[in-house]
Amino acid sequence: MISAAELSSIETAVEELGARVARAADELMGTTHEDVGVDLYEVERSLRMARRRLAQATDALR
Repeated sequence: MISAAELSSIETAVEELGARVARAADELMGTTHEDVGVDLYEVERSLRMARRRLAQATDALR
Protein backbone atom coordinates (compact mmCIF):
# COMPACT_ATOMS: atom_id res chain seq x y z
CA MET A 1 0.00 0.00 0.00
CA ILE A 2 1.27 3.47 -0.86
CA SER A 3 2.15 5.74 2.05
CA ALA A 4 1.61 9.45 2.57
CA ALA A 5 5.40 9.88 2.54
CA GLU A 6 5.67 8.27 -0.90
CA LEU A 7 2.85 10.43 -2.28
CA SER A 8 4.51 13.49 -0.81
CA SER A 9 7.72 12.56 -2.60
CA ILE A 10 5.84 12.21 -5.89
CA GLU A 11 4.19 15.58 -5.24
CA THR A 12 7.61 17.19 -4.81
CA ALA A 13 8.86 15.62 -8.05
CA VAL A 14 5.81 16.90 -9.96
CA GLU A 15 6.31 20.37 -8.48
CA GLU A 16 9.97 20.40 -9.56
CA LEU A 17 9.04 19.16 -13.03
CA GLY A 18 6.45 21.91 -13.35
CA ALA A 19 9.07 24.51 -12.48
CA ARG A 20 11.41 23.11 -15.14
CA VAL A 21 8.64 23.17 -17.75
CA ALA A 22 7.76 26.78 -16.84
CA ARG A 23 11.41 27.84 -17.21
CA ALA A 24 11.54 26.17 -20.63
CA ALA A 25 8.35 27.99 -21.64
CA ASP A 26 9.77 31.30 -20.43
CA GLU A 27 12.84 30.82 -22.61
CA LEU A 28 10.70 30.24 -25.70
CA MET A 29 8.50 33.29 -25.31
CA GLY A 30 9.43 36.03 -27.74
CA THR A 31 11.12 33.58 -30.11
CA THR A 32 9.93 31.94 -33.30
CA HIS A 33 8.92 28.97 -31.11
CA GLU A 34 6.58 30.97 -28.90
CA ASP A 35 3.76 28.58 -29.82
CA VAL A 36 5.68 25.77 -28.14
CA GLY A 37 6.13 28.00 -25.10
CA VAL A 38 2.38 28.51 -24.91
CA ASP A 39 1.88 24.74 -25.05
CA LEU A 40 4.44 24.29 -22.29
CA TYR A 41 2.60 26.78 -20.09
CA GLU A 42 -0.48 24.59 -20.49
CA VAL A 43 1.57 21.54 -19.49
CA GLU A 44 2.84 23.45 -16.44
CA ARG A 45 -0.74 24.35 -15.51
CA SER A 46 -1.74 20.69 -15.72
CA LEU A 47 1.19 19.73 -13.52
CA ARG A 48 0.12 22.33 -10.92
CA MET A 49 -3.35 20.78 -10.90
CA ALA A 50 -1.84 17.31 -10.56
CA ARG A 51 0.31 18.48 -7.66
CA ARG A 52 -2.75 19.84 -5.87
CA ARG A 53 -4.57 16.54 -6.35
CA LEU A 54 -1.56 14.66 -5.03
CA ALA A 55 -1.51 16.94 -1.99
CA GLN A 56 -5.17 16.14 -1.36
CA ALA A 57 -4.48 12.42 -1.66
CA THR A 58 -1.50 12.74 0.67
CA ASP A 59 -3.61 14.54 3.26
CA ALA A 60 -6.29 11.86 3.00
CA LEU A 61 -3.74 9.17 3.89
CA ARG A 62 -2.49 10.99 6.98
